[in-house]
Amino acid sequence: MSETVLLIVRRVLLPVSLLLGVMVLLGVLITRVFARTWPFTVEDAVNRELAGDRTDGWNGVSLVFSTLASTHLIVVVTVVVALALRLWLKRWREPLFLCAAVTAQALVFLLTTMAIDRQRPAVEHMDVSPPTSSFPSGHTSAAVALYVGIAVLMALRVRSTGAKVAWWTLLLMVPLGVAVTRMYRGMHHPSDVLASFLNGGTCVAIMARAVLDRGLRWGRAKLPTRRPAVAVRS
Repeated sequence: MSETVLLIVRRVLLPVSLLLGVMVLLGVLITRVFARTWPFTVEDAVNRELAGDRTDGWNGVSLVFSTLASTHLIVVVTVVVALALRLWLKRWREPLFLCAAVTAQALVFLLTTMAIDRQRPAVEHMDVSPPTSSFPSGHTSAAVALYVGIAVLMALRVRSTGAKVAWWTLLLMVPLGVAVTRMYRGMHHPSDVLASFLNGGTCVAIMARAVLDRGLRWGRAKLPTRRPAVAVRS
């Protein structure tokens, strides 16, 4: 087995598989083992409180944040940013990191929803319910992977502490807004969105360690060129 395959297995496949196991275990604990235990017994009350505070103004704001994390926009933004990074930096490392983080969270999300069947909150749903389970929130985990991934890349590029804080603050607002929005619109329980931060954030960390680590050499290392032997005349 080549060194590259071993790196992929050790740095990507094994950590992502472990994350999937953790997400499924969390889903089982939340929906079956501790379903009748605080704080999970008050989650519906949180959703009802948010639904009772709906106004036209907040409905519009929530729609904006929900749209920022929609599947189509996540795909478009990921592709556009990846291409921009490729043209700007003249290398594939950063674009690959971003695409891998978003893809990994999507796979973990889909496989988790196949294993965990959780009903959506018992309030009016402002969006059409997709066929997937309420646990976890796909919108939230996708927003975390994409926008936190971009924040990581920008923080690595800028040198000013103020600029780093500004990028992190600006881009973290998106997944936070998405999380609140998905609860406000009646699509997810609080534990659904909290678990999604674990999914998206861990995928960013896994791919940063696998792709952005400059100490790793992907592919075959070039062998030193052998110089022709010089005949020694006696």
